[in-house]
Amino acid sequence: MGGVKSHAYIVRLLDPWLDELLNDVAGVMLVGPRACGKTTSALRHATTVLRLDQRAVRDAVEADPDAVLADADPPVLVDEWQLAPSAIGAAKRLIDQEPSAGRFLFTGSAADELGAGQWPGTGRLIRVPIWGLTRREIEGAARSGTFVDRLIDDDFSFPLPRQRPDTAGYIDRALESGFPEACARTSTRTRSAWLESYIDHLVGRDVALLNQISDPLRLRRYLRALAATTAGMPTLNTLLDATDIARPTADRYDHLLERLFVCERVPAWSSNRLTRVTGRAKRYVCDPAIAAALLGVDRRTILRDAELLGRIIDTFVAAQLRPELSLGQRPATMYHLRQESGRREVDLLIERTDGALVAIEIKASTSVDLDDARHLIWLREQLPASTFRAGVVFHTGPHVIALDERIWAVPICALWP
Repeated sequence: MGGVKSHAYIVRLLDPWLDELLNDVAGVMLVGPRACGKTTSALRHATTVLRLDQRAVRDAVEADPDAVLADADPPVLVDEWQLAPSAIGAAKRLIDQEPSAGRFLFTGSAADELGAGQWPGTGRLIRVPIWGLTRREIEGAARSGTFVDRLIDDDFSFPLPRQRPDTAGYIDRALESGFPEACARTSTRTRSAWLESYIDHLVGRDVALLNQISDPLRLRRYLRALAATTAGMPTLNTLLDATDIARPTADRYDHLLERLFVCERVPAWSSNRLTRVTGRAKRYVCDPAIAAALLGVDRRTILRDAELLGRIIDTFVAAQLRPELSLGQRPATMYHLRQESGRREVDLLIERTDGALVAIEIKASTSVDLDDARHLIWLREQLPASTFRAGVVFHTGPHVIALDERIWAVPICALWP
């Protein structure tokens, strides 16, 4: 298995999309969690690099941003733009004067974007999300297209890697993290130290810089409660009781953690063909290794706790799918489905803008049968074939099994060949 090597560039799923954008639009801004590889990827697409964390470069940009940006050979990467926010205003003016393709590429901190006041790049800079590494990127898989697009296009071949993990192997991969620096560590102990440092930096510096959080320890307690319920649908009252905070504070925490790409609320999917479905969001800590670090649990602890095992596996699968949502033939959105009675529940639904939908169940089990697909079968029967394109029960076993019409049991590792 092993992690990635810190000196080797890992080809990202978004690299072709970034090339396409820079051949067609004037400005792009990469956004994502801190330390996810934004700058490393952007460097592959830039001719000129302005590193604003270098004092001389920053001073020059602050003195005359229009002149510095206009004189540089495009594409111009403005790294750590938040250290000289006037660079974005200059890019806007230069794009207005000459909107040729591939002029500017911006990277910086999501925390500082939050604190930057009114967003000055509207209509000029396309925001492109970049997440942590997926296993498909780490394994160097070259297969084209997204998993969801292939299913919608009736490609049900489900190739598998030569080495297929067992349940413990999937947990090992989840705990490696998607952050390049964490994944590059060969020692579990040093990786844990990196993850702890990341969390400390997040709650102690990133959020504090916004002057919106006065008690980092309380935020950390709230984040830990979210980690304990990752891949679940806790009520807000449950979270408030666990952390002893007020509702307005929780709302503010949720907003910040989502804008920092640390947590996500996956909305409930609805249709006029379905009745009595809950509107409560499903919550994720976006990186399963961060969730485990917040809870202080390791591989052995997870494997001995069935509920925690299910949450970490679900969170891991969501982390593999999330980066693909903006990279397919059409943009897609991740949802979940649950009837208010709890009788029927589908872990994830991924719906493209054309209405085509793939429904997903996630099982931390090596054996799957037709009963595990009963909610997918129910959903298929409620929807027209043009909407319900496929159902997948992801599992930790080694084999693909056809369970019913357009419904398969598929090893999780089918996400990365």
